Amino acid sequence: MSSHSEHTGDARDVVQAGNVSGGIHFHTAGDEHGAAPPRQLPGDPRGFVNRTDELAVLDALVVADDADRQSLCVIAGTAGAGKTSLALHWAHRVREQFPDGQLHVNLRGYDPGEPVPAAEALHRFLAAFGVPSGAIPTDLDAAAAMYRSLLADRRILVLLDNAATVAQVRPLLPGTPHCLTVVTSRSSLSGLSVRDGAHRLTLGTLAEPEAAALVRAVTAGYRREDGEEKLAELAQLCARLPLALRIAAERAAMRPHMHLDELIADLRDESALWDALSVEDEEEAGAVHSVFAWSYRALPADAARMFRLLGLHPGPDLGLGAAAALAGVCTRQARRQLDVLVGASMLEQAVPRRFELHDLLRAYAVDQVQQEELPEERTAALRRVLGWYLHTADAAQRWIRPDEEHVPELMPLDDGVEPLDFTSREEALDWAHQEQDTFLPAVRAAAEAGLDRHAWQLAAVVWNAQAPSVPVAFWLPIGEVGLRSARRLGDEWAQALLLENMGFDAVQAHRTELAREYHEGALALRRGLGDRRGEADSLNALGLVQMRTGDRDGAAEHLGQAIAAFGDLEEDHWQAVARANLAEVHYLAGHLEEAHDGIIAALATHRAAGNGPSIGNTLRILSAIQLEQGDPHQALRAAEEAVELAVELRDHLAEGYWLLALGDAQRALDRLTDALESYQRSAILHRRLGDRSREARAWQGTGQTYQLLHREQDAAGFHRRAAAVHQELGETWLEALALESLGTAVQGQDPHESHQCWTRAFHLIGDDNTPRATQARQRISAMLAGAADGHGTGPE
Repeated sequence: MSSHSEHTGDARDVVQAGNVSGGIHFHTAGDEHGAAPPRQLPGDPRGFVNRTDELAVLDALVVADDADRQSLCVIAGTAGAGKTSLALHWAHRVREQFPDGQLHVNLRGYDPGEPVPAAEALHRFLAAFGVPSGAIPTDLDAAAAMYRSLLADRRILVLLDNAATVAQVRPLLPGTPHCLTVVTSRSSLSGLSVRDGAHRLTLGTLAEPEAAALVRAVTAGYRREDGEEKLAELAQLCARLPLALRIAAERAAMRPHMHLDELIADLRDESALWDALSVEDEEEAGAVHSVFAWSYRALPADAARMFRLLGLHPGPDLGLGAAAALAGVCTRQARRQLDVLVGASMLEQAVPRRFELHDLLRAYAVDQVQQEELPEERTAALRRVLGWYLHTADAAQRWIRPDEEHVPELMPLDDGVEPLDFTSREEALDWAHQEQDTFLPAVRAAAEAGLDRHAWQLAAVVWNAQAPSVPVAFWLPIGEVGLRSARRLGDEWAQALLLENMGFDAVQAHRTELAREYHEGALALRRGLGDRRGEADSLNALGLVQMRTGDRDGAAEHLGQAIAAFGDLEEDHWQAVARANLAEVHYLAGHLEEAHDGIIAALATHRAAGNGPSIGNTLRILSAIQLEQGDPHQALRAAEEAVELAVELRDHLAEGYWLLALGDAQRALDRLTDALESYQRSAILHRRLGDRSREARAWQGTGQTYQLLHREQDAAGFHRRAAAVHQELGETWLEALALESLGTAVQGQDPHESHQCWTRAFHLIGDDNTPRATQARQRISAMLAGAADGHGTGPE
């Protein structure tokens, strides 16, 4: 498998460079220059009637004067009371009063699976405003603060559906009276009233006239008008709950010539059966269950089978193809069966081609599939849908990461299962985005069912088929489940592959120590297997982690071994990749001749093969070497070619990184306006990609440029930011360089701070005896000695 990992995105950021007498400004997607206002509300529930008093209460929330306006409302009520329908219908009525957008999330607080945590909901909301995935903080408090800042001057309607706890809700509150948050819950969420001043609206069952009106609305045009007495009797059997009433009314509409008496008699029979199993305080639950059973038994056999099999689907919603695989039918048959279920109000279609069950109906489907399908039939259905996801994700990988090797020998598909094929990268990305909430539950479901090969293969394939919009380290929990399955099977090759992918993901999350452990584990397994190619990949990956953490000796050792292994395998491309990585290690240590020889050899191999990304990366390293060798003009040409390649490839990760080299060369040639623009572009791209380390390096370059412009105060600000990030990430060498520059910038204004910065930088370098570290210690010692500020003549 591949020994590197890349994440890219869309270039929606803009840069305002100005001239060097002005400031440096970063404008990113998500502000007034960025994404369009989000319009996330699902469709207005069809045939909504009644709840006029409650609608009036909600209307008062938005017509009140600013001083009296409520910014938070909780709609509470029992399951099936119509909380979501009321909230959605009202939200559509008033959406024009919230011109900056509407946000919506189903927190799934009462689904059989795990509820949506606040951190995940925040990620979705921030992404809706154009904030790139990698720029969204993983820390809940930091993400919530970013969210509140984004909404501070906006008028947004936020609908938080099916919340189970206050903890799910509170981080999602905007914090400004211009926004309105509506929460639906079976709980009263009293903490929101006490601490956050929420207005509470409790939904009870419908009054008898309203219940009858709902039935009439659903059956209008299908039946002659039924009598008030019979409608009241039907309403009573449905406990006057909107969900149960709507399902009963749909059944009545589908039987226009059957007297309501007959339908009521059937429902009474179901109620009697259920009442025998229920206790007295479960009256409403019993009524709902009776209506479900009554409607379920009236379904055609194939639609009833589809309904109960939907209870096996691991994700919160599903598409047509997954439903077809689950039932083992063609998509045409699946579409007809799903349409029957939607028509009977047993299934919801919130968006085109996506279906979901109300949580009560899902629980009922689970009951039915357990009762009516044999264990082997349930396993077969799960195996079919997992195979569909596995092979569809493999097809998506061909567009999302076409250069990565595919997992070999995928589990074969069961007869009749037809995975999706894609005709464009956009199609594949859309599918991956729609299914991202299903991937983890699907891998877990496979593992829990003992389908361990499905579990680890799906985990591995998803790593190469995830949408760029997913949170940083989104895949790690998936990999952990897959790894446990691979270990149960004793499949060491699979374990090594998953550990390698987990290592790359951990680096993206700035968890470099964890990344090192994963790569070391993969290396040990591959050596035990005699997998020479896999061993070479792991050696190269481990060397990259060590280079990033400043362990240059360890990096040089592992990269040297990778070069030898790739040479033995006659893998010229990967040998050149590892050779370029080793050249960079030599450069960082200050061994410029070895670095130059290695990078020239690697560049020749990549040019001969015409490999654009590898050519660009070697040019980036060559530019840095040439700059330090005293040839800034050649360094500029190499960096310019690298950045041009990145732009042609639309590779924004590479562009952001290689712009650092371009800025350095421009600064050395006193092209300071150009250097500032290059660093600005680099910082913006790295912020979008979530690489805080390289963003800090762009700040460092900006600070050094401002020092050449004698703008020490501006320079100090950027150096401080860079030093703080490098310290947080444990990047000792880069922190030392930033502190050295900061000491120089503040020397004229605050000699004491300058001395502290240089002293700390000296100690951070420690006893590193490489040429570059030795030169840095000598520079800092000379500055401390020359300062003579009363703190001594050298570092303490």
